[in-house]
Amino acid sequence: TFAWAGKYHENMNSRETLFTELGVLAERPPEIPASYKDSQFVFLANTHPGVQLQMLEGLPRRRLTVADTMDLWINVARAELDVLLTKVDGLVLNYDEAELLTGKSNTVAAARQVLKMGPKFVVVKKGEHGCILVHRDGIAALPAYPTELVVDPTGAGDSFAGGMMGHLASHPLHKSGGIVSFQAFGEALAHGTVVASFNIESFSLERLSSLKRAELDKRYAEFVGMVRV
Repeated sequence: TFAWAGKYHENMNSRETLFTELGVLAERPPEIPASYKDSQFVFLANTHPGVQLQMLEGLPRRRLTVADTMDLWINVARAELDVLLTKVDGLVLNYDEAELLTGKSNTVAAARQVLKMGPKFVVVKKGEHGCILVHRDGIAALPAYPTELVVDPTGAGDSFAGGMMGHLASHPLHKSGGIVSFQAFGEALAHGTVVASFNIESFSLERLSSLKRAELDKRYAEFVGMVRV
């Protein structure tokens, strides 16, 4: 399997990669099952950008495609990543990766530089400081949900992206054939933030495996109340 080891800093925001073993990711990826080929909302989870490009080719009905990446691919597969960025609608990455990709330490400036590479929007994750969306139609920023219990931040980024994509896929604008509005993206960021806040409360997938929709809706309502001005 793929294996990654890292060491989190004391504040749990930053991490240091100790080693990465590609394992099966170094092999030819499996074919996409026929039942998935009609997927319209696609999240390309973190893997080699060459594999992500191959996945895109197997999903001809895609309407919204968002990719994730990490420092490893920025360092060792930049050429393929540059091609990928011309073919996706959005990119999700953390602030360290945004700086590494663009050479800009300011988060907004880095995101705007990524927009020039092809995507229509960029979501920069900032750990306990929330996230920033830089879209061609504007900028949105959200704090993190103020969780008291932080056990394991591993997977917070993936669960954030999953919550975000889930909302975008179920938004009424999509069902009526409309386009993704800037407002829909703001709501999607809030959904992703809430899902991630549950993920960090326990080790691995333990908390998400027991999560109920009523809990999610309750925390989402609380979060919207907190950030409303």
